[in-house]
Amino acid sequence: MIARIYQPARNAMTSGQAKTKNWVLEFGPSEAKEVDPLMGWTGSGDTQTQVKMRFASKQAALDYAKENGIEAQVVDPNKRKPNIRSGGYGENFATNRRGPWTH
Repeated sequence: MIARIYQPARNAMTSGQAKTKNWVLEFGPSEAKEVDPLMGWTGSGDTQTQVKMRFASKQAALDYAKENGIEAQVVDPNKRKPNIRSGGYGENFATNRRGPWTH
């Protein structure tokens, strides 16, 4: 069973960085999913794919995988520079705004 170690990306709907500092060890599927003939739901007997473990560092995740004999693949993140505006969200409603209001 192969596990993936990665650092999650930020939510695309926000500019916040919550839940992006830790590293995650996530197991891949070990068997194919099956379709239930009666209800049409998909499922499998593999419960390891439901497990997500969080670690403070990449090295801690690699050490855990090595201690427990888990084959792990590391996916390094693509870092972006943070988008921080000087006025923040309140800048949209400033009384001294010089540009035209567009919406």
